[in-house]
Amino acid sequence: MTETEKPHLPDRRQRVQAAETGFAVLKGLARIGGSASLTALSAYLNENPAKVHRYLASLIEEELVIQDPETQQYRLGLEAMFIGLAAMRQSDPIRLAEPALIRLRETLEVTSFIAVMGNKGPVIVRFEEPSLPVTVNVRVGSVLPLLTSATGRVFLGLQDDRLVRELAREEMRLMERSSDAEISGDLDAFTKQLRDEVQKRQCAIVKDTNLRGISAVAAPVYNYAGQLCAVITALGATGGFDASVNGKISHQVQQEAKQLSASLGYVKI
Repeated sequence: MTETEKPHLPDRRQRVQAAETGFAVLKGLARIGGSASLTALSAYLNENPAKVHRYLASLIEEELVIQDPETQQYRLGLEAMFIGLAAMRQSDPIRLAEPALIRLRETLEVTSFIAVMGNKGPVIVRFEEPSLPVTVNVRVGSVLPLLTSATGRVFLGLQDDRLVRELAREEMRLMERSSDAEISGDLDAFTKQLRDEVQKRQCAIVKDTNLRGISAVAAPVYNYAGQLCAVITALGATGGFDASVNGKISHQVQQEAKQLSASLGYVKI
């Protein structure tokens, strides 16, 4: 074949645009549930069905998409699942939370940490302190109460788990024996109130309940399956800590928790 007979090759920009469109089709299929008709997918992408069909054909060749022979719907293929599984294996909330905790520490000058649920209660697994730290008796490895800490209240309010309920009941029994108990009565009613409050606010706030002179704001972190997997918390001395629902601290803690959830694959439907 001579130089003049060589087939025309698309330029780099055309190749990039084609790749972008292919990725958009693949992401669109994932975001509307992983299975859809050509009509529904085209409408979601606001693209011409014929154009979407061409890209779906290419994705099918690469086993990123398959077409159900009975329903004719398109759904994510085996290769797409392999990619998703690889991404999920790298989705460690503790590692991914580090930048968020540092931002909270630096921008708000508060102590920040992330906790996960252990067999004894919420456990702090990463902890960041400002240059002038507040003296608190919690560190990495500390177990927090469910009833009186902001972190614990998020777990208790959102995690409908037998172990969590049993730990909360034991805490309630111990508190009722104390002469200065601040919480008593019907645990189920208290838990329902917490759940309603945390779901509405997407955070839990305490002031001088777990530690005297300390206030805290905590927000939930969800994984790709929509399960509560961790809680991000900011705390500080009550006198200089804005613990209001609409305050700057509450807003940033919630935003950091939402961003971390998104990085773990959580998509709120």
